[in-house]
Amino acid sequence: MAIDFVTDTVNLQIDGRVATVEMNRPESLNALNFEMLKGLLAVMKEVSHLNEVDIVVLKGNGRAFSSGGDIKTMLLEANESDFSSVMDCINELVVTLYSMPKLTISAVTGAAAGLGFSLALATDYILAEKSSKLAMNFIGIGLIPDGGSHFFLQQRIGEDKAKQLIWEGKVLSADEAMQIGLIHEVAEDELSTAVESKLSKWLNSPTEAMIKTKKILADKNRPLLLKVLELEKLGQHKMRQTEDHQEGIQAFIEKRNPVFKGK
Repeated sequence: MAIDFVTDTVNLQIDGRVATVEMNRPESLNALNFEMLKGLLAVMKEVSHLNEVDIVVLKGNGRAFSSGGDIKTMLLEANESDFSSVMDCINELVVTLYSMPKLTISAVTGAAAGLGFSLALATDYILAEKSSKLAMNFIGIGLIPDGGSHFFLQQRIGEDKAKQLIWEGKVLSADEAMQIGLIHEVAEDELSTAVESKLSKWLNSPTEAMIKTKKILADKNRPLLLKVLELEKLGQHKMRQTEDHQEGIQAFIEKRNPVFKGK
């Protein structure tokens, strides 16, 4: 029996053993503002405790998975407590997603950029449509990756390649991302068909044993992930106060190339 739950920013559909969580700000390419982050955290926590659910699919409504953190949120003259609350929510969401006792799939359409890409990396399996674009592009606005990306990128491609990817901020095609080990599968036809195929395979597998393996590895890695998230929070706070970040934001708004000065 299917169960649907809809909010302004997050949709949840439960169909048998599969929960589908949909980011729902299509007009902004599912940019992650504080409201959506809180909604995602609440939904993920709820799903984590549903014994009947074995698999969670994370997707975006409309043309994109998620274009990343909402620029309007970055422009707010937020005091330190506001910034801290946003970062704490991001960190709790990432830990919840990474360690939940479910198998998780990111179904990527369009853009998965910045924090949106970080969330995808926190899942167990990333499946992208062929025309999708993936980017760890914080550097373009003078910031560092957050959402645990330093942890996830090092795990997937190693420290040296992770640094180069972060520093370049290159936009990758789905095929390029798969070739270097950032994602697991590129859909040859419709993304929905590829997702259904993966779900069918997993639903006919011993999911309890698969989830136990996930839990063992997540428990082992949790202290390092928590340390990285805290370092990202501290580092991001410092970066937000730099001239380069202000220039990056202004250039983004004015749709021009930024002129960075290393300050």
